[in-house]
Amino acid sequence: MWIYALKRCGLAVVIVFCALAALFALLHMIPGDPVSIALGPRATPEVQARYAEKMHLDEPLVVQFGIFVGNAITGDLGMDVFSERSVTLIVLDQLPFTIVLALAGLGWAVILGIPLGCLSAVRPNSWLDRVTGLVSVGTIAVPSFLVSIWSLLVFSVMLGWLPVLGAGDPGDLGDQIYHLILPAFAVGLGWVGYLARLVRASMLEVMGENYIRAAWAFGLPRRTVVYRYALKVAILPTITLIGIGFGNLLSGTVFAEIIFSRPGLGKLIFDMVMNRNFPVVQGAVLVTAALYVVVALVADLVVAWTDPRVRESL
Repeated sequence: MWIYALKRCGLAVVIVFCALAALFALLHMIPGDPVSIALGPRATPEVQARYAEKMHLDEPLVVQFGIFVGNAITGDLGMDVFSERSVTLIVLDQLPFTIVLALAGLGWAVILGIPLGCLSAVRPNSWLDRVTGLVSVGTIAVPSFLVSIWSLLVFSVMLGWLPVLGAGDPGDLGDQIYHLILPAFAVGLGWVGYLARLVRASMLEVMGENYIRAAWAFGLPRRTVVYRYALKVAILPTITLIGIGFGNLLSGTVFAEIIFSRPGLGKLIFDMVMNRNFPVVQGAVLVTAALYVVVALVADLVVAWTDPRVRESL
């Protein structure tokens, strides 16, 4: 297990480094002079030169990349070009809102999707299986931004059941949960279908194994066979999907955060791209990519810890 964990951690470090290199290259491929964007067109050449020297923009790209990697390792993501605040502090201020939204959206999808998949596998080709399949495909096919818009129009504007915009009063937990319901529904709806279909497919495969037939032959109760023996093995691919889903939601909440005017990394990146504030964009994207890799790593380690076949295959 320790060897497997070390190999996965090493692979995660390589992936994060590749993400750093890709992010650095993409930002330098964007048209426009970052010095002119930061200081404006009226800045004198002397001021531009001092700013370029301060931000190491006068160095070769290789040196700039080395400085960028070194600062990122120490947690220094640069300075905001307009407010001169630390990018790390700006990103950390917005990160909890995105994490809470991703956890809430994926959480209710897990609570609903896994039982639906189990029921469909236990009763294949029944009316429940057909309805679950139809609902699963429908939720997968509808994009999250469309769900966000229509849920906002129906539940907030037409019915008035839920608030329209914002994240709630910072000092009121109940109000924050109240404002979280609709965005969490919008970002998690599609994952209900993914989880239900994956659990159903895994359960059908496991239900055909010899040890499951032996459990039926011994006359064990249906609940024991399904939930104690079959689901325990069938849930392993779902754990990986949950980890990937959480990582995707960290970057996929941008539509919900913009539509519902919620703070978060997605809205922060969108606003900073529109303002050409590239240091903040760079820091926010880097943190999102690193969190994605960490969550995927944790999911892989959990699966390997529960299933020896996985860690022996690497």
